Amino acid sequence: MINMKDVYKTYSNGVTALNGINIDIDQGEFVYIVGPSGAGKSTLVKLMYREVKPSDGTIIINGTDVKTIKERKVPFLRRQIGVVFQDFKLLPKLSVYENIAFALEVIEEQPRNIRKRVMDVLELVGLKNKARFIPDELSGGEQQRVSIARAIVNHPKIVIADEPTGNLDPETSWGIMRTFEEVNARGTTVIMATHSKEIVNTIKKRVIAVEDGLIVRDEQRGEYGYEV
Repeated sequence: MINMKDVYKTYSNGVTALNGINIDIDQGEFVYIVGPSGAGKSTLVKLMYREVKPSDGTIIINGTDVKTIKERKVPFLRRQIGVVFQDFKLLPKLSVYENIAFALEVIEEQPRNIRKRVMDVLELVGLKNKARFIPDELSGGEQQRVSIARAIVNHPKIVIADEPTGNLDPETSWGIMRTFEEVNARGTTVIMATHSKEIVNTIKKRVIAVEDGLIVRDEQRGEYGYEV
């Protein structure tokens, strides 16, 4: 599913974010990426959905070499990957329904299929009754649920979440985590970069710890392991 071998990333300003990363993630896993600020977590997940390219090494995502893929084929790769951001990145003038439907429209999904798929994912995230609301009319937790719905409406094989609960209160964060668990239970691989010690230590999954651009720990049902 995801294979990273001897991956390095040095930015144009000379900063080396990753310094020889090796990771294998199988279909259906739920993986936390943890570590202190500046450790390389965000760079690691951005490499997975080809937001940035590695300086060296090999990254294979579901059989595709991310480093050598032609630019025109990157959108096809991303159809297999749903991404959830800390700041939601919703289109502010579009309704909840339109934000999610947009992800299907850009891949030219048949109009007759769009409504059913949008309403199905809204039901999954518990927002079927707010399809016509715009983002500003929703709470932060509701906006994040819309972001998750948008990420999974294409039935991706992988969902990557970068600090998805970072701006949310604890009670709302647990609701978001239950949604991710449901997505994972349906067979989708979930990879989550997080600073939340409480979430990692309560909902025990595989933990990959990054420090100074290196993998320092990789444990099944591990713990956060850092002070926050």
